[in-house]
Amino acid sequence: MDYFRDLLISGLTKGSIYALIALGYTMVYGIIALINFAHGEIYMIGAFTALIASMVLSQLGMAGWGLLLAVGAVAVVYAAMYGWTVEKIAYKPLRQASRLAPLISAIGMSIFLQNYVQLVQTPNFLTFPDLIPEISFLEPISHIVNKTQLAIWIITALIMVVLTCLIKFTRMGMAMRAVAQDKDMARLTGVNIDRVISTTFVMGSSLAAVGGLLIGCYMQQIDFYIGFLAGMKAFTAAVLGGIGSIPGAVLGALVLGFAESFAAGYLSSDYEDVVAFVLLIVILIVRPGGLLGSSQTQKV
Repeated sequence: MDYFRDLLISGLTKGSIYALIALGYTMVYGIIALINFAHGEIYMIGAFTALIASMVLSQLGMAGWGLLLAVGAVAVVYAAMYGWTVEKIAYKPLRQASRLAPLISAIGMSIFLQNYVQLVQTPNFLTFPDLIPEISFLEPISHIVNKTQLAIWIITALIMVVLTCLIKFTRMGMAMRAVAQDKDMARLTGVNIDRVISTTFVMGSSLAAVGGLLIGCYMQQIDFYIGFLAGMKAFTAAVLGGIGSIPGAVLGALVLGFAESFAAGYLSSDYEDVVAFVLLIVILIVRPGGLLGSSQTQKV
């Protein structure tokens, strides 16, 4: 029973991280029907930025929750700048091109960012510090749930709530939903399409940076390649739940996280990735639009 519980906790933790990245994929696809394959690299850049910021701010005497919040803020701002720049350079000039052109551009940007970080930083694994402060009320159950896992769950849940409220109840959220439904009609009603698309990339990149910070704290090591596999898994989660659907991205990420955890626990870690992608194939055969998606219309 304890083993099952540990696998459940591990799956929930993985799924929460995947959800933060998958939301970026599904938001961008919902707005401009583009798979941003460079999104995983933004997640990786967020992790590296968090590492560098933690080293600098620690030298300045910061510690505890203040350090974690400051590091998170730096990572989010830096990753958001990267997301905005990538959209302007690699995607905006190709909006009227064939669907294949921006896809190739996205793959090229992904490879470029990987190699850029490898050259500027290092191809080796780097140790990531434990930035999550001790949580006193967790001591009685610390043998079941550690502080980093709990922090990941809470932060992910808060972000989901804030994002949902932003999409449903703010002017920008309404503009995003309008653009997702019909760009031409949204433009005629006065919606600034460029601003909406840029904001979507900035929001998605910010979520990826939070994921990068949290996975660094959880795994306590990072390298330039972590964005590729995590990006593929998050993209799988977005498709699994229904690409273009925000609740679907979260559900798909959790399903994927649990599938990987139980596959590694009861079969072998060698089959972890295989089981995840076999699950994707099976669900898409049964429901081509994903668990919560539609094969006819995509919504944010």
